Amino acid sequence: MAYTALYRKWRPTRFSEVRGQDHIVKTLKNQLSSGRVGHAYLFSGTRGTGKTTVAKIFARAVNCEHPLEDGSPCNECVSCRAVLSGTSVNVVEIDAASNNGVDNIREIREEVKYRPTEGKYRVYIIDEVHMLSAGAFNALLKTLEEPPEYVIFILATTEVQRIPITVLSRCQRYDFKRLTLEELKNQISDILEAECVEAEPEAVSYIARRADGSSRDGLSILEQCISLFYGEKLSYERVLDTLGAADQSVFSGLLRKVISYDVSGAVEEVDRLLSSGRELSQFVTDFTWYLRNIMLIQTDNPGEEVLGISRDNLLLMKEEAADMDVNQVMRYIRILGETSNQMRLSAGKRVLFELALMKMMQPAMETDLSAVLDRLRSLEERVFQGLPADYARKGPESAPAEPAKPLVQQEITVSEADFADYEMLSKEWDGFVAEQRGLLRSYLTGTRISVSEEGGPEVLFRNEFHYYAAGRTGKDEELQEVLKTHYGKSFTVRFRLLKENEAAPKIVLGARIPGINMEIEMPEEEE
Repeated sequence: MAYTALYRKWRPTRFSEVRGQDHIVKTLKNQLSSGRVGHAYLFSGTRGTGKTTVAKIFARAVNCEHPLEDGSPCNECVSCRAVLSGTSVNVVEIDAASNNGVDNIREIREEVKYRPTEGKYRVYIIDEVHMLSAGAFNALLKTLEEPPEYVIFILATTEVQRIPITVLSRCQRYDFKRLTLEELKNQISDILEAECVEAEPEAVSYIARRADGSSRDGLSILEQCISLFYGEKLSYERVLDTLGAADQSVFSGLLRKVISYDVSGAVEEVDRLLSSGRELSQFVTDFTWYLRNIMLIQTDNPGEEVLGISRDNLLLMKEEAADMDVNQVMRYIRILGETSNQMRLSAGKRVLFELALMKMMQPAMETDLSAVLDRLRSLEERVFQGLPADYARKGPESAPAEPAKPLVQQEITVSEADFADYEMLSKEWDGFVAEQRGLLRSYLTGTRISVSEEGGPEVLFRNEFHYYAAGRTGKDEELQEVLKTHYGKSFTVRFRLLKENEAAPKIVLGARIPGINMEIEMPEEEE
């Protein structure tokens, strides 16, 4: 017996087997059970979501001699077997891509004059109906509006915007949605079990993500992987090899080179990537997805189940998320998105990708708001470290051994209780901030903790925007509640914006003398 592709072998034959389109299936079953079957339907949606499959099930159901309780066809009667085998004269499937002329529609108009020889309905399934010519649409209008009582039209399309409004108004429209990642994973897992193929959960998850909401695409990718490693366990690495994709460690290594301004290292990483046979367009897509996960970690801190990654990879990504600002990650995602679009029409994909990496490492190459914010963030980090402003342009290898200008540092004398609180918070501050979610984490990233003149924690900001935004949105009160929950102790928290040449205050344990503080210049280190 000839081999059948997986997406054909496991195509649903009953309504109960259709995944991800419950809203449509329920409506059609209700119409069948109540006898309120329409004369024209329009099924729209992206490829591989079940439009033609549902149309064929519905076509069998309206003519089935012994329908099931839920309205599904029995698939056993003479009518159902004829439709399944493609020999039924009552169910006609037309490909509008190759039959898009006026004459093709005129043939249909002539055929609908005759009643079905068996069964109740003549069903016409017109696939990719948006490919019909303007004349063909006009020829179809009258028949579509007032067909004989025994005729049903089911139009399927992936580009509903190309269908004339006069046709849309004559049809019941049903929009097929993309399948969710979880629905695709469950479908792939069920088919692997039925096909007696063993696979790692990470492999199933990656195939489902590559399917991008399309059941047919997912099964085609799965079949490709099974064929290459027939009789062997389907591991995550083998799926990557089959599809020319890269592992998480590759994304992590490249990202660390980008945020450390290692231009030569990033270019070498691209060279190794291409030498190993990876497909560059897919790599850009996957790298964008990797950065998207980091952005989610920065703003919401989801678990590995939500991101579809292992615990080890999640811990690695959390480290990288703590090293970057969310605006910086969003700029990276925008650059890669633009590059991905440009790659579709370009033969020099490598040059475009390397240019994108340069933009990511050199915000000065761009003038939009996100790039300016990234440059500001980089400047703030260098001010904290006492480095000159041209450090971002030249990169870390050009950093001088000593600061160009000494910073002014205030000395604050605190009580033993305040000093103990400061010691505790300063040791855990970066880790504490990394555990927060949403805007609180975004605003506090890059800040330092100190003690205020009145006593109690004082958060020091370099980023003026974050300082004013945090104050206006009441993040000081929110931080007080979080600290109370975390440490079981109430704190009165204050926010302060450091001046341009001001270093974080030096905290000294001793008796506080009201009104007296010292300002000292930090001495330059001797070579």
